[in-house]
Amino acid sequence: MIFKNNILLTFLLLFFSAGSFSHGVDSSTEYFLTTNQSTAIVPFLYIGAKHMVTGYDHLLFLVGVIFFLFRLRDILIYVSLFTLGHSITLLFGVFAHININAYLIDSVIAFSIIYKGFDNLGGFKLLLGKEPNTKIAVFIFGLFHGFGLATKLQDFDLPQENLIANMIAFNVGVEIGQCIALLFILTLLGFWRRHESYFTFAKTSNTLLMTGGLVLLGYQLTGYFTSI
Repeated sequence: MIFKNNILLTFLLLFFSAGSFSHGVDSSTEYFLTTNQSTAIVPFLYIGAKHMVTGYDHLLFLVGVIFFLFRLRDILIYVSLFTLGHSITLLFGVFAHININAYLIDSVIAFSIIYKGFDNLGGFKLLLGKEPNTKIAVFIFGLFHGFGLATKLQDFDLPQENLIANMIAFNVGVEIGQCIALLFILTLLGFWRRHESYFTFAKTSNTLLMTGGLVLLGYQLTGYFTSI
């Protein structure tokens, strides 16, 4: 029982440790992004990986996506769809200078967390009698997550010189960070799934996931309406 409670506590901390993560960038990273004029593969790899590992909104969505996926093949398919989506819009958004209000795009990202938690709870089957295509939903939300990354990068007015190589490096770094985070999440899930409490607390866990999304949504909408 103690072990089960510890596992649950670990996931609660994972879901609601937003305050312990910084989704922005520190001053030294900001200075580098705005002043760098050269091809800097390694630094952009690091910045991309760091951004994903500390991006609690992206990670919460991924937790929701893989919560009821038990086969490695299924996990790879869904994560690949999410990766494809955010890679497309990250690169396209930066190169095409498509800048969406950060509060609005982050509101959609917060909604994606609510959506997946609600889906995991069987809410769509209850309301609609069927579940929407989960693969399509993950890909579409991946597009919005990518625009969120692109919007944040454009806030720094990145130098255009060597931008293509640096953005590709940043995107690869994001994927590296995602793999690191997924390894940690899947390890915790693997331990927890050995115990009956995983399914016992599945409803509670996904309710908390939705709650986390609602908190983030409220925060982003408040920021938007107070900034206009």
